[in-house]
Amino acid sequence: MSSSIIPILLAGGAGTRLWPVSRDALPKQFLPLIGDRSTYQETLLRVEDAMFGPPIVITGPNFHFFARRQAEDVGVEATIVIEPMRRDSGPAIAAATAVAMRRDPNAVVLALAADHIIPDAEAFCASCRAGHMAAAAGRIVTFGIKPTEPKTSYGYILPGETIGDGVSAVKRFVEKPDPETAARYVRDGYLWNSGNFLFRADALLSELKQFEAGMATAVEAAVANASDDLGFLRLDPDAFSCAPQKSIDYAVMEKTDRAAVAIGDFSWSDIGSWDALFDITSRDSAGNVLQGSVVTMDAKGCVVHSNDRLTAVIGVKDLVVVSTPDAVMVVPRARSQDVRELVGTLKTEKRPEASNHKRVHRPWGYYESVDSGDRFQVKRIVVVPDGILSLQKHRHRAEHWIVVRGTAEVTIGDQVREVYENESVYIPIGSVHRMANKGKIALELIEVQTGSYLGEDDIERLEDVYNRN
Repeated sequence: MSSSIIPILLAGGAGTRLWPVSRDALPKQFLPLIGDRSTYQETLLRVEDAMFGPPIVITGPNFHFFARRQAEDVGVEATIVIEPMRRDSGPAIAAATAVAMRRDPNAVVLALAADHIIPDAEAFCASCRAGHMAAAAGRIVTFGIKPTEPKTSYGYILPGETIGDGVSAVKRFVEKPDPETAARYVRDGYLWNSGNFLFRADALLSELKQFEAGMATAVEAAVANASDDLGFLRLDPDAFSCAPQKSIDYAVMEKTDRAAVAIGDFSWSDIGSWDALFDITSRDSAGNVLQGSVVTMDAKGCVVHSNDRLTAVIGVKDLVVVSTPDAVMVVPRARSQDVRELVGTLKTEKRPEASNHKRVHRPWGYYESVDSGDRFQVKRIVVVPDGILSLQKHRHRAEHWIVVRGTAEVTIGDQVREVYENESVYIPIGSVHRMANKGKIALELIEVQTGSYLGEDDIERLEDVYNRN
């Protein structure tokens, strides 16, 4: 192998079928669905093998700081590309591929969804090695997974002639089938389409120009006019907005004669629903998949996921039970796909729980609501080391800050002071103020807001080190 493979991680999706854990404000790829690390972090670690170069991550404008922080937490230094708006996988992969070509004009690229689960990293790397020669020769290789059952939630690939060890030409792509057709596909040797790809950068972009010239032109301009934003690469929004919203499958893979498939003999799931965890995760003696603080009694075949609080189920079968600080969902496992429809209903009803968590992440850390009532609100605020809140003021509320861990550097008007553990400070209505953590540990405080209006839009930012509006 002449050079390392450059991994591209697509980390901008929403994952509404995994509500209430996955929401628009923080989607599934950044959440610990299995174990202590997010699927995004697990994907980063999966490409730590010596055959891979430093990864490129493409994500949305609300997640870039979070993506960098999670990468740093697992010791990975990644190039983070900001996608100005969602345009599906076609423009995202094309833009990240163009960035990879800047690094190496002869780059071979591995495009991965950041929200997939592949427990056997060694077997995955073996498939990458098998597909590398075909990709280097100009093939656009997708990874096909040997089916364990006739799933109707996946697309399928029919392999054709063998072109290498574990690699075949693609004879046919097919969309998600009905149950009867899926069973026939499994019998006939079709593979699940994983939606992950390995290709030479110039080969993919050449095919894109042939089949989707408008997309190729828009992406080329978006990368050429990209700007540096605090160490992130921000694609030009005007150019990128002109790219058609289309998946890479429709844009290239179903049209090209270069398509090949590397056969992956390993467990894989795109975690498209809660039921998918039942297929990919170890179960207890009663066939339950349990995550978090969970107790079961006479329960069988259930998926129970709990964030922060004890969740107990008794005498139930084949259910999904998901408990978060502000929402609980119970659904038969067989109807897991209906969660997307539920989220749509919640959005129509303008329920904040449809899109937002109680814990809200910001570039400087996060805050979460503790309590609220008429004319008051209580929040827990955590500021990471070197985190700095914007210089701001409020027209309708005053704030009391009580430091419970670390040291806060607090600016009020022209005065700057340090506030230590067990000390508090008062910020009157209309005062220009800022808080920063100059220490080595996370700063934690309790904020009590009082006033006639307590909405987040009562913030007038005067300066912001993170370039937010």
